[in-house]
Amino acid sequence: MAEITAAAVKELRDRSGAGMMDCKKALTEANGDIEAATDWLRAKGLAAAQKKSSRTAAEGLVGVAVAGTKGVAVEVNSETDFVAKNDQFQDFVRTVAQIALETGAADAEALTAAAYPSGGTVAEKLVANIATIGENQNVRRVGHVEVSQGVVVPYVHNAAAPGLGKIGVLVALEGDAPADVLEPLGKQLAMHIAAAFPLALSAADIDPALLERERAIAAEKAAESGKPAEIVAKMVDGAVAKFAKEQALLSQLFVMDNKTPVADVVAKAAKDAGKSITLKSYIRFQLGEGIEKEVSDFAAEVAAAAGA
Repeated sequence: MAEITAAAVKELRDRSGAGMMDCKKALTEANGDIEAATDWLRAKGLAAAQKKSSRTAAEGLVGVAVAGTKGVAVEVNSETDFVAKNDQFQDFVRTVAQIALETGAADAEALTAAAYPSGGTVAEKLVANIATIGENQNVRRVGHVEVSQGVVVPYVHNAAAPGLGKIGVLVALEGDAPADVLEPLGKQLAMHIAAAFPLALSAADIDPALLERERAIAAEKAAESGKPAEIVAKMVDGAVAKFAKEQALLSQLFVMDNKTPVADVVAKAAKDAGKSITLKSYIRFQLGEGIEKEVSDFAAEVAAAAGA
């Protein structure tokens, strides 16, 4: 059996919001596998359906930049939030976003290999920043959106400076509606995306593996009801359909009124303008999402419970 460490209990607790002893039991049942333990907690009703990735230890900034019908988002990590407030670091993130926009760099590797305006490459400038700032930094990811006609609207939540913050969103609206219609619509949609954390544009775009995982969790829950097999099957199908509806942007209820599906909001804007408007794509980068957290003083609190 795998050793259940304080670090593992801490990570699972932060992911799921469940109690320490429940996390330890889940890890024991899952032989130390974090993902399996998370599913176990959810199947037992001890964790939220989807834990937002806002409780990570990674710091730094998300930067967004737009030019015409193209937009880019980048994430650059640092060890502490203090560095994210540093003018040198902010200038680097802002410049890297502009480089990504101009070069079309598809991933972090291509972006760090690109030329930096002051000389050398992005990677070399990053090394220099690490030396002068005295803290490790990393260009983690980059994402692009583009429309042939329309607008790309940027939005930053918890902004540290213009175009820089903890959550960066880009909304790509395709269509022939005027900018004075598309821009405010895009801003409202971006604010919705920042708050609602959709997993995909539509239900059809959600990762099939994720849906299968949800199906397995729903099946375990439904099986405990003791109902006939045909009823259990319908319960599972209903649970998966509900999950997909709640996680797909177009079918989510618009946060501005909490009753109108996002798809209907876009359709109404198009009808009112008498022009075509399509929500083509979006990007939502939240600082540190998915990065494994480091063990902190919390480890001491859970050591006894975890048996470390």
